[in-house]
Amino acid sequence: MTELVKAFPAEEKYRLTDQIIRSSRSIGNNIAEGHGRFHYLDASKFLVNARGSAAETIDHLIIAFDNNLIDQQTMDNLRKDCEECMRMINGYISYLKKQLEN
Repeated sequence: MTELVKAFPAEEKYRLTDQIIRSSRSIGNNIAEGHGRFHYLDASKFLVNARGSAAETIDHLIIAFDNNLIDQQTMDNLRKDCEECMRMINGYISYLKKQLEN
């Protein structure tokens, strides 16, 4: 995402640029933090946060598209990546719930 936002106008540096970088990085950060908790319930809470960060990233990308900062193909590709990430997070949450039940 860092390479993507380098092309954004300077006035977006502390607005949309920062938000896209922060929300996209937050996905992996939350997954890692949850994994480090070694407890299914705690890990699930962080995974829910990671999923939320992926949804937030999609919203920022829509704003970038609406403001003509990215083209349709870039928007579609990145949205697809975020949605795939959300599906994988959902699968991980389901796995942890099953582990908790056992």
